Formats: sequence, C-alpha cells, structure tokens
Amino acid sequence: MASIFHSEYKQFLRQLIAARKAAGFTQEVLAARLEKKQSFISKYERGERRLDVVEFLGIAKAIGIDPIIFIRDFINSSLKEGDA
Repeated sequence: MASIFHSEYKQFLRQLIAARKAAGFTQEVLAARLEKKQSFISKYERGERRLDVVEFLGIAKAIGIDPIIFIRDFINSSLKEGDA
C-alpha cells in the first residue's frame, strides 16, 4: 500500500490542489462548502493526512470536477512520468 509520502500520492495532491485553485476556491471556501475546518484542507494538501475515496468524492463535487475524469487524467499523467 502506498504511503502518504509516495511520489504518486504527492502528484495526486498537486493535481487536486491545482483543481481547487482553478475552481477559484481558497482552502477556507472549500472547507466551508464541505462543512469542515480549514485545517482539514490544509492537512490533506500538505500530505499530513490521507484522503479516503469518500472524502475525495466530496471534494470533487464541491469544486465542480468530475472525479472519473480527474482520476483518468491522474493515471495518464502518472504513466507519462513513469515513461520519463
């Protein structure tokens, strides 16, 4: 099982942060939409806590992204990095 320090998980987080920012949301705004504290967002974005699939789906919905497309794009980017 991959740890929160695994390079692919870090790439997943970078892409999720980029998606949040592209949606125009600060950590505070996203936290409010999720009815969570801002520290929840900060901790998973810094890799201090791991997201589970249900949390990821909630985040995807809150920032208005299709989770299937996000995962597909993540897999494709991971494959490209593996080829480099």
